[in-house]
Amino acid sequence: MYKFYRMLILLLLMVTIAWAQTVPSPKEHFGFNIGDDYKLATYTQTEAYFKKLATSNRTKLVDIGLTEEGRHQYMLIISDPENLSKLERYREISQKLAHAEGLTDEEARNLAAEGKAVVWIDGGLHATEVVGTHQLIESMYQLVSRNDQETKDILKNVIILMTHANPDGQEIVSNWYMRESDVKKRALNIPKVYNKYVGHDNNRDFYMMNMKESQNISRQLFVEWIPQIMYNHHQRGPAGSVLAGPPYRDPFNYVFDPLIMTTTDAVGAAMNNRLNVEGKPGYTEREGSQFSTWWNGGLRTTPYFHNMVGILTEIIGGPTPENVPLVPERLIPKGSTPNPVVPQVWHFRQSIDYCISLNYAVLDYAARYRSSLLYNIYKMGKNGIERGSKDNWTFYPKYAEMIKTSNKAADSSKTESATGEGGESEFSFGREDTTSTKFFDAVLKNPLYRDARGYVIPADQADFPTAVKFINALSRSGITIHKSTTAFTIGGKNYPAGSYVVKTAQAFRPHVIDMFEPQDHPNDFAYAGGPPIRPYDAAGWTLAFQMGVQFDRILDPFNGPFVQLPYGQIETPPQQTIATAKAGYLISPKINNAFLAVNDLLKAGIKVFRVTTAAGAFYVPASAKAQNILQQNNIVVSSLAKKPDGLTAISPMRIAIFDNYGGSMPAGWTRWLFEQFNFSYEMIYPKTIDSGDLHKKFDMIIFTAGAIPDTGKPRAGAARGRGGSQPKAADIPAEYRPWLGRINADTSIPQLKRFLEEGGQVVTIGSSTNLVYHLKLPVTNALTEKERPLANTKYYIPGSLLIADLDTTAPANYGMPAKSDVYFDRSPVFKFKDGANLQKLIWFSSETPLHSGWAWGQKYLKDGIAAFVAPIGKGKLYAFGPEITFRAQSHGTFKLLFNQLYQTK
Repeated sequence: MYKFYRMLILLLLMVTIAWAQTVPSPKEHFGFNIGDDYKLATYTQTEAYFKKLATSNRTKLVDIGLTEEGRHQYMLIISDPENLSKLERYREISQKLAHAEGLTDEEARNLAAEGKAVVWIDGGLHATEVVGTHQLIESMYQLVSRNDQETKDILKNVIILMTHANPDGQEIVSNWYMRESDVKKRALNIPKVYNKYVGHDNNRDFYMMNMKESQNISRQLFVEWIPQIMYNHHQRGPAGSVLAGPPYRDPFNYVFDPLIMTTTDAVGAAMNNRLNVEGKPGYTEREGSQFSTWWNGGLRTTPYFHNMVGILTEIIGGPTPENVPLVPERLIPKGSTPNPVVPQVWHFRQSIDYCISLNYAVLDYAARYRSSLLYNIYKMGKNGIERGSKDNWTFYPKYAEMIKTSNKAADSSKTESATGEGGESEFSFGREDTTSTKFFDAVLKNPLYRDARGYVIPADQADFPTAVKFINALSRSGITIHKSTTAFTIGGKNYPAGSYVVKTAQAFRPHVIDMFEPQDHPNDFAYAGGPPIRPYDAAGWTLAFQMGVQFDRILDPFNGPFVQLPYGQIETPPQQTIATAKAGYLISPKINNAFLAVNDLLKAGIKVFRVTTAAGAFYVPASAKAQNILQQNNIVVSSLAKKPDGLTAISPMRIAIFDNYGGSMPAGWTRWLFEQFNFSYEMIYPKTIDSGDLHKKFDMIIFTAGAIPDTGKPRAGAARGRGGSQPKAADIPAEYRPWLGRINADTSIPQLKRFLEEGGQVVTIGSSTNLVYHLKLPVTNALTEKERPLANTKYYIPGSLLIADLDTTAPANYGMPAKSDVYFDRSPVFKFKDGANLQKLIWFSSETPLHSGWAWGQKYLKDGIAAFVAPIGKGKLYAFGPEITFRAQSHGTFKLLFNQLYQTK
C-alpha cells in the first residue's frame, strides 16, 4: 500500500510538471517577451492571457467588478491545488483573524497554524508606469509554471491575490505607445488621463472610494480577503537609484499599531537583502526617498489603517531604454542606500527582473512567517478592540507640546529660588523626576484628552443623505457599523431611530479614528530654522470634517438598541413620503442631494425657484410630476399650503469645464461630480477660449486648480497631466489636436474678460484664481511681508483642513453654515484694496484656524479672504482659494460651486 501511494504521488507530480510545461509563455501569447524593449501589451491581450492562465490547477480567476469604462477587472488567485480546493476556509480564517472578534489567543494561534498567509500583489494602477502591469504578467507566469523548491514552498504556504489595478489605463497607454511603427518615436505622452475621470488620482481614492476600480479593489482588501501583506507596484525611483522601497521615512501615523511599522520594516529588509544577494544594486529607503506612512487614502497606505503591511516600490524603467543618471551623492553607500547603482543604460527587462525578485522576496517572507503574520494581524486587531474598550490616550505632538509648555513654565517660576547667581536650575526638562511625571499625568491622564469610545451620527441632521454617503465610505472599508432600531439617549442627549454608531472597540480602530479625528502632523523641517519637508500627500484630511457630517464624540462606555450591519453593506437614506401639496414643495439648500433633485426637475421641464426669504431654499410648484420626481430622489421636502414670497426663477446654465492636453485631474474630478449630481456640461480647451464668442456658447466656465498661469509666467499654462510636454500637432492623431495649447495672457485672458463683460460667469478654484491678477482686480496677496511672499520657514500649510467663516446671507453661500472646514493646500489668500467693489464670501477670523493637518505660521491667515465674488461688466467672477471640490471628497463645500450653476431671472 505504501508503494502504491508513493507511485500515485509521483504520477500526480509528473502530471503537474507536464501540465506546467504546456502553459503558454508570454512570448507564445503576446509575440514578445515581457520586458522586450519598445514592446507593450494591451489590456485586451492581457485579459486573454489571464484566461489562459486560469486553466491551471494553481489558479482561480475572479472577476472583481467592472471598471469606469465597463471593462472586467480581474484578480488571479494563485496557490497550490490543495489550497485552492479549500479557498473559502482560508478566506474565512483570514477574516476571523483580522476582525479578532470573540477569539481567545489560543483559538487565534490554532487558526493561524491552520491558515495560509494571504498576500496581495497588484500592478498597473498608474498606467503610464508600465513596469507595474508587465511585472504582474511575468510574475503570474513564473508562479504558475515554475517547479523549483522555493516556488513550491510559496504555493504551499501562501494564497496570492494578483490583481490588475487599472485595465482601462493599460488599454489607453499601450495602444498609444504601440501606434507608432517607428519604435524611436514611441512615447507615453498620452492625450488624456488614464482613468476615465481622474488619472493619477486613482491612487488618492482609497478611503473615499468614488471610482469603480477603488470600490472593486477595496472590497477584496477590506471585506473579502483582508490580506496580511499587500504590495503596490509603482515607478519612478529617485534619480540616481533604481528603486525606492520600505522601510519608509518618518513621520508615521500615530494611530497605527506598532507591529505595522516593525513588520513593514522587516519585509523591506527581506526585499533589500534579496536584491543584494542577487547582485541587483540601487535600492534606497527611509530618507533616501519621499515616501512615508503618514497619509491615508492610497492603495498602499489605507491598508496600514487596517493592520495590513503595505508595501510600495517605485522603480525606474520602461519600454524605451533610458539612462541611470549620475547623482554623485547617491554613489556613497549609507544606511538609506547601502548598495548604490552606477550610471548605465537601463532596459525594460532589468526592471521586470527586479520586480520578480522583489515579489519573490515578499512571498518567501510570507511563506516562512505564515503563522506569525496570521497571528499578528489578529493581535493588532485585538489591541484595537482593547484600546477602544477602555480609557486610552494617543500620543500626539500637541500633547507633547502641552507637557513641554507646562514644564517650561514651572522651570521658569522656580529659577530664582532654585539657583544661585550664575547657577543652573535643579529642574531640567527630560530628566526623570516627579515634576516631569506630574505634567505627563496632567495631560495624558486627563479625562478630557481621552480617545473616543465611539461616534454617533444622528439621523435628524440637516444633510443626512451626505452622512449616509460617509457611512458607506466606512462600510466599503470594512468598518464595523451599528444602526439604531429605536430612539435612544447617551449622556442626556436624545437620538432618533436610524442613527448610526461607530465604536472604536474594533479591529480597524486606526481607520475609524482617522476618519473622525483631526490629524496632528508634526512640525517637520529639514533642520532647525530650515525649510519644511513636504508631506508625501496631504497632512490632514479627516473625512467627517471634509463631508460636513455632524457627529457626537462619545468618551464614556455606551450601549443602546443597536444592530450591527453586515460588513461592506451599502446603506440608503430612509425612504421619504412626499405629501401632496396644495401650493408646492420647499427643499432645504443644506442638502447636497437637493441639487440632484432640482436638476432632475429642470430636465423634466418643471419650474424651480429659489426663495430669497428662506435662505435660498428651492421652491417647486405643486404637480403630480414634481411630487413623483421628489419622491424618487428620497430627500426631506416640506409640503406648502401657500406660495412663499421672494421667488426667483432658475434655469440650467450652459456650463463649460476647462481641460487641457494630457488631462487635468481636478477637472476630471469635477466632471465626475457633475455626473453624480446630473449637471450638464461640456469640456473645453485653450483653443476654444482663444477662438472668442464665448458668451454665444456658454453661460459659465469653470477653471479648476492648475488651469490659469501666474501673471509672471504667461506661457506656463494649464496642468498637463502626467504625460510631459505637449507634442507637435503633426505627431498626434487629428482628433486630439484641438486639445493642444495653453491659457495665454495675450490671447486667452482678453477673451475671458470679454466673456465676463458680456454677462458670462466664471468660477476659479485654487491656483486658477490667478485670473483675478490677470484682470487687475483690486486685490493683493494677503500672505506677504514687505511686499514679498512669506518664506516657507515662516509660513507653510500643505494639504490640511482649516475652519473658515462664511457670509451666510450671500446667494453664493446658500445652505452653508457660518463656519465650515475648507480644504487648504498652499491655497491663495487675498486682501481687498481700499474702495474695492467686491463681496467677501469666505475668510479667516482666527489666528489658529487649523482643524486637521499641519499649519506653520497660521497666524498670518487672520483676516485673510479665502473667497470672493467680483462684478465684471454684466458678469461675475467667483474666486475660491480653497479646493472646494477636492477629489470629490469635500462634500461640505460642494454647495459653494453648485449654487453658482443656475441662471436666475
